[in-house]
Amino acid sequence: MISLSRILAQTLPPLPRWRAQVLLSTIRSLHQRANPVERNCNICGLNDLFRPIGWPLRPEAMCPQCGSLERHRLLKLWLDENRECIAGKRILHFAPEAAISKLVRPLAKEYVTADIARGRDLQLNIEKIDLPDESYDVILCSHILEHVDDRAALAEIHRVLVGGGVALLMIPVVEGWANTYENLAITEPNEREIHFGQEDHVRYFGSDFRDRIRRAGFDLEEFTAEGAIVVKHGLLRGEKLFIAARR
Repeated sequence: MISLSRILAQTLPPLPRWRAQVLLSTIRSLHQRANPVERNCNICGLNDLFRPIGWPLRPEAMCPQCGSLERHRLLKLWLDENRECIAGKRILHFAPEAAISKLVRPLAKEYVTADIARGRDLQLNIEKIDLPDESYDVILCSHILEHVDDRAALAEIHRVLVGGGVALLMIPVVEGWANTYENLAITEPNEREIHFGQEDHVRYFGSDFRDRIRRAGFDLEEFTAEGAIVVKHGLLRGEKLFIAARR
């Protein structure tokens, strides 16, 4: 019988030894797991096995039909319960994910996409948004604030929202840490990957992310899913959606 390591050596380009060991261990762990469970994508309706993605690997994270990830499906659960918060609203969506755009666009009075790179409706820097005060009712910002100056971005989001407007925020957060970890001396991509989990991240948020939101002038609510619904939709246990309302 040909060994798994030999198969990998024959089918993959040469890998550093540690990467090969990690890959081999991951494949063995997946093989030894209990039978995979079909999940339900509450965005496209598919019932099927979800696909692995990410690093560290999340083995059942991505819907194979629409490409939704755990955070997208969590947001969909909130939208199902809070449709009135976006229906008929003017919505600005930074770095829009296709899975969320398909949900939000049909409900919005005005739906505008934005990114620092070209290719969206508007080319905007979230740290200095070139828009008038009180331009939008809702701002969507998912997994962006760990890439930028979050204090500047939150201040700008607050300015651009109307009074009573809502920012829907999602970030990677280490809830066990009281304080956000950031270090301005760490600038090299490989060092950022080691310290912050990704080469273009500049921090790991701790539980004090809530204080950062409030200091920007927002009232804050949180949404998460619990129990069987997490299993059903393949969600990350304990992941949060932060609902920041401008006072």
